Amino acid sequence: MWWYWTAATLLVLVNGCAVLANLLMLPGNWVMVGSLTLFVLGTDAGVGPTWTTVLIVAGLAAFGEVLEMVTGSAKASKKGASRRAMLLSFGLSIAGSIGGAFLVPIPFVGSAIGAVSGAALGAFWGAWLGEAWKGTDTTKRNEIGTAAMVGRILGMFAKLIVGISIFVFQCISLWM
Repeated sequence: MWWYWTAATLLVLVNGCAVLANLLMLPGNWVMVGSLTLFVLGTDAGVGPTWTTVLIVAGLAAFGEVLEMVTGSAKASKKGASRRAMLLSFGLSIAGSIGGAFLVPIPFVGSAIGAVSGAALGAFWGAWLGEAWKGTDTTKRNEIGTAAMVGRILGMFAKLIVGISIFVFQCISLWM
């Protein structure tokens, strides 16, 4: 039984880091699915998570991805964003998140702040540039860019909430 609790402790530590990885626009929820899968494969203590738990967690992770993607583009789409603007917004938000993670020199917290800020700014500028390329007037570009930025932040927050839910669900399943 000591092996089970050692593996459970490692699972909780890995998944805690995975939750934070969501802030860096990394696939933290999928890391939790993978680590839980390895845990279920490696432990057979008669207690704890089962394959049903893995399937539920995988479903939640997929839901989180869809929620992030739909929320990110829905706000801009409501303002009349073109596909070009939404694609550039998505691409630059990823680039901004990666770049921002390295620009704020505060250990741990700085990376998260930089990644979220970079993703938001990337979403804004991607949508703005996409609309400029199309020839949209400046006021409308600003509205669409702002909507893309707000949508990206809401999408990241929604995915983080799903990630926290996965983490809590897995922790509870360790004692069942």
